[in-house]
Amino acid sequence: TSKGVSPFVVLVYSYTIGSLLLLPFTVFSFRSRSLPPLTFSVLCNMGLLGLFAGISQIAGYNGIKYSSPTLSSAMSNVNPAFTFILAVIFRMEKIFLKKESSLAKVLGTIMSIIGALVVTLYHGPMLMSSRSGWVFGGSLLALQFIIVSVSNILMAHTMSRYPSTVIVTLVHNICVTLVCALVSLLAEKDNPKAWSIGFDISLIIIVAVGILNSGYYVVHTWAVSHKGPVYLSMFKPLSILIAAASTAIFLGESIYLGSFIGGILISIGFYMVLWGKTKEEKVYTSTIESSPSQKAPLLGN
Repeated sequence: TSKGVSPFVVLVYSYTIGSLLLLPFTVFSFRSRSLPPLTFSVLCNMGLLGLFAGISQIAGYNGIKYSSPTLSSAMSNVNPAFTFILAVIFRMEKIFLKKESSLAKVLGTIMSIIGALVVTLYHGPMLMSSRSGWVFGGSLLALQFIIVSVSNILMAHTMSRYPSTVIVTLVHNICVTLVCALVSLLAEKDNPKAWSIGFDISLIIIVAVGILNSGYYVVHTWAVSHKGPVYLSMFKPLSILIAAASTAIFLGESIYLGSFIGGILISIGFYMVLWGKTKEEKVYTSTIESSPSQKAPLLGN
């Protein structure tokens, strides 16, 4: 994008490359294992994943444009809170307020949301940035990560119906390509040169993004199907520190007091939810392990 290439065009080309790379793996997946029928409703689920991903990518790019990468990383840490709320609504997670683990998850979720509001709405003394669209950018980033949370829930449902990470990723990539192509045609209708890519750093970036995005989504899909959407969304907080340090060092961005305070609140909330989730898993594991020993005397009689 520093070379004048539209970010929407980058998305179109990179997801096209990712789709082409996945085609041979898709053929192998069909031949190597027995999969359930690829029904129209399953395809609609996969297509919806792609639609959500395309919208979230576009919102994310514009959110960073109007704010900063640091704010984007801070807002991404709200993803676990939104995912947890949706998982409770769709009964993928259970809440028992008398248990410490459930209480920690609820309080952690609330704290994460408060932290996100602080990051978005409060700058604090010092550091007034030259960017005037901080709240608008923060709102776009919030939209992005709400959509990501919805996608995590939908992905878990889709994988339960059609457990093939490669095929789900391929259909997802194709749909993202179509969504971004439509947006690009509208956004760049007066700038046909935006579609021309030279043999320079822009091409390298597009190929790299295509490969990395597809690889990431395959792993992401596999993890959701095996560990669930809430557990996967837990691993975010370090990104805020990395992004803040990187943008300050390499891009000369100011670090706002609001970003610092909000980041701390979000991270504390994250670790509260993670602690509650981990404790629940330990209780579940110990229950499973103790059940055979409890039944042994009955079998011996």
